[in-house]
Amino acid sequence: MISTVTTTTTTVTTTQVMAFSIIAVIALIAFLALKEILSSEADNNQRIGSFIKGSNVAIVPLLLVFVAVVAYKVVTIL
Repeated sequence: MISTVTTTTTTVTTTQVMAFSIIAVIALIAFLALKEILSSEADNNQRIGSFIKGSNVAIVPLLLVFVAVVAYKVVTIL
């Protein structure tokens, strides 16, 4: 049996990386602001409390992306 394997090569430009990093930073700011705003209601509503505890699942990776973007910018400036 003969099978053909095809591969796709994707090139990502720095413009695309910076566009996606801007989206990630905006999402990070939105999640942090939402967490801060809803933290006052966490004691009254159990759903809001569980959302605040679970929001770290999204915040931590976005924070790592933010650190990587800042490090990239520092390296390219120097």
